[in-house]
Amino acid sequence: MVELHSNVATEGSRRTLDHVLRTQGAFHETLEITQGITSWFETGFYIFTSIQPDTTWEWVGNHIRPRVRAPESWHLPVGLSLSSELGYQRHAFSVDTWTLELRPIIDKQWGPWYVSINPVLDRAIQGESVKKGFEFSPAAKVSYNVTPTVAIGLEYYGALGPVTHFDRAHEQQHQLFPVIDLDLGPKWEFNAGIGFGLTPSTDRLIFKMILGYRFDWGGDGHK
Repeated sequence: MVELHSNVATEGSRRTLDHVLRTQGAFHETLEITQGITSWFETGFYIFTSIQPDTTWEWVGNHIRPRVRAPESWHLPVGLSLSSELGYQRHAFSVDTWTLELRPIIDKQWGPWYVSINPVLDRAIQGESVKKGFEFSPAAKVSYNVTPTVAIGLEYYGALGPVTHFDRAHEQQHQLFPVIDLDLGPKWEFNAGIGFGLTPSTDRLIFKMILGYRFDWGGDGHK
């Protein structure tokens, strides 16, 4: 699968802070390429780029993301999977240049309803946040199929701080995204939404879109 992740903060940080470029007006494009290895294991690779308002198109960094999931033969009442993401990002875009993320994924489809919960743990391997250890960055999604091809939902993304002692409320990051998902066929994925930051430490308004396409290598049915 190949996915293009696009987002822009129309209300974000307006100046360089701690050597990190501003986010307001910066257009981010991420290319994700995912290869299924088996029915329960895949690996994704990300290329992050950014177009700054007053500079050129710049490379931000790269991540690799292996993911395993519980096989359907286990007949679990919910979907279970775990992805681990290791990556580098330039200091101009993050105070931490090397990071690790552990993302458990628990999801369930009840008729037209879909729920996903991600109790994410991440940590800096190199950078200013190394001393913080693992930090808690939960995410969740609830959606409802209003038609066979259209689903509307709400996505949440947070960054609460170190697991041993959360940041103060105004230093935490909390975002809510009303989103729409379109079923354009079995090979396509489309998601778009508008994100609202709920704390001073969060970009106040973000537009995002994901467009993906699945394809087979050699027509043998393996994705």
